[in-house]
Amino acid sequence: MRTRTAGMSTNSLRGTLLLDEPLGRYTSWRVGGPAKRLYRPADQQDLACFLAGLEADEPLFWLGLGSNLLISDAGFPGTLIHTQGCLNAITVHSGTQRSDEAAATTLRVEAGASCAKLARFASRLGLVGAEFLAGIPGTLGGALAMNAGAWGGETWPLVERVRTIDRQGQIRQRARSAFRAGYRQVTGPEGEWFLSADLVLAPGDSEAAQARIRTLLEQRAATQPIGLPSCGSVFRNPPGDHAARLIEAAGLKGRRLGGAEVSPKHANFIINLGEATAREIAALIDLVQDTVERHSGIRLQPEVRRLGAFS
Repeated sequence: MRTRTAGMSTNSLRGTLLLDEPLGRYTSWRVGGPAKRLYRPADQQDLACFLAGLEADEPLFWLGLGSNLLISDAGFPGTLIHTQGCLNAITVHSGTQRSDEAAATTLRVEAGASCAKLARFASRLGLVGAEFLAGIPGTLGGALAMNAGAWGGETWPLVERVRTIDRQGQIRQRARSAFRAGYRQVTGPEGEWFLSADLVLAPGDSEAAQARIRTLLEQRAATQPIGLPSCGSVFRNPPGDHAARLIEAAGLKGRRLGGAEVSPKHANFIINLGEATAREIAALIDLVQDTVERHSGIRLQPEVRRLGAFS
């Protein structure tokens, strides 16, 4: 059911509310049952108004491009905030001075902006350091939440400050120092979600930056199953090794459960062959973990987050 909320007299919301919305089309794996409610805010203030009206015990989750996310076949019995296609502005906020970067530029980027869009925007302005984001299949909000990285780059070294929101709709400015970022994990104030970030980038050669993005994307296409439903990398790389090497060494390339398959092209990808269920994907993730541990003694840790009920 699709409902415009503009006519609601209680709080004059301006976003779009969807009820019992199937979630498969919102995730890169193309699986997932319905959400009780899915809300696409018109802007940050509209989102604050919406959150302020939620019940205190309402389950709440944020959804961007739906990568690194496995939603159960039963769906999600709560509210999803969907930022794809909204909350996605990128603006030049100011020039700035940092001790390690003279004459740098600050971009203010909303959480719903895709990482690929951000990388292209920065490169066209002649700003360097964000090229690696072109290969991350998600939004800045997700990249901030997990310190996403690729090709030697990570998200949080670029961050100067962030804007967050809590479930009461309270918006706050937070310095970078309020968060601790490690390999694919970030800790900070509890009960807050990222609305935007100020990213500091150094000046450089625009053509060279755009050429690097093209090279990285060509490398990605050559080594990863691009164009097939997946979540990106399923497992974190253990210290001093690569998850893909361990999975391949355990003889799991091409292993299938139902409609889910360990990619023959890149072993750290699980692809949906077309009719996979979330249950089958989850079972294949568990099988890979168990098999690799028996083979190498290393228990791989998933990057992917599970949402909803899994048996």
